[in-house]
Amino acid sequence: MEIYGIDHVELYVGDAKQAAFYLAHAFGLQVHGQGGPETGLADQRSLLLRESAVQIVLTSGLASTHPAAAYVQRHGDGVAVVGLEVDNASVAYTELLARGAESVAEPVTYTDGQETTVVIAEVAGFGDVIHRLVERHGPRREFLPGAIQITEPSKGPDEKLFSEIDHLAICVPSGQLKPTVEFYENVFGFLPIFDEYIEVAGQGMESTVVQSPSKHVTFTLIEPDPNRRPGQINDFLSWHAGAGVQHIALRTSDIVEAVSTLKERGVNFLASPSAYYRALPDRVGEVETPIEALEELGILVDRDHWGQLLQIFTESMHVRRTLFLEIIERRGAMTFGSGNIKALYEAKERELQGVEV
Repeated sequence: MEIYGIDHVELYVGDAKQAAFYLAHAFGLQVHGQGGPETGLADQRSLLLRESAVQIVLTSGLASTHPAAAYVQRHGDGVAVVGLEVDNASVAYTELLARGAESVAEPVTYTDGQETTVVIAEVAGFGDVIHRLVERHGPRREFLPGAIQITEPSKGPDEKLFSEIDHLAICVPSGQLKPTVEFYENVFGFLPIFDEYIEVAGQGMESTVVQSPSKHVTFTLIEPDPNRRPGQINDFLSWHAGAGVQHIALRTSDIVEAVSTLKERGVNFLASPSAYYRALPDRVGEVETPIEALEELGILVDRDHWGQLLQIFTESMHVRRTLFLEIIERRGAMTFGSGNIKALYEAKERELQGVEV
């Protein structure tokens, strides 16, 4: 079984059209397809958004009995499916079940009757999130032939800001980090590549990063320390009603251009204090981008053995203040900005408390 990368993520949302409008006009993701009762997807409306290798499906239930309706009622809008690109979906499904995975859906084949064939199967992941195993053959333009009707891309901004999904950050309840890490090790064959304990303002959290052997699927798993003051991870778990994806990291090749463009479109980002930028040269050394420009935009910088990492986090676009996005540019760095966690936590605290920055 080979896991090549993140094929797509599917969000269950209250209104797929409204969510698509925001992602298209603010982030530049264009609608490339849709599905619903007319394409055999009973009681649901799904929209496919794309940019480069980023694929996001937005699904709303059209009836109270649809799983998306129950998900949104419990969790609010959020990531319900993480699609994993595999070499053989049927073989991967069988192997995962043999290793202890729980079946959600057996392999199903979709084809356009010509060049394109897509095979999918589903197994349980963490919380209410499932993993969809996706095997593709033929032109990449098709997503799920027969179920998602490919359309001409919606009109939107011309800039191509993002290349791929860099990683997903996942919050789990206290005591669930170790078994979740073991689940991805033993069932999916992922490798733990980084772990740390972080303490900020009396809050504490444990974090472990697991990654597929291909290095193209990366999950940052986080649990709160129950012996410390309740904080943002606890808030997420409470408002989300359990484990879930806290943020999706979108990779860009030019974070200054991307953030400038997104701000012009009305995207709000978490801010960092001036003191962070005054200390930056001593902490990370010389930065190619002028520090004044980074401070103006609120971009954070970290360094590891391989290079530098630039990142920034949006405010949550959801009423529950759960899921948000990260914009990330890697200048050689292979880790995840642990040196910026304190700055992120302080900025998130100000957002949650409604403090002007």
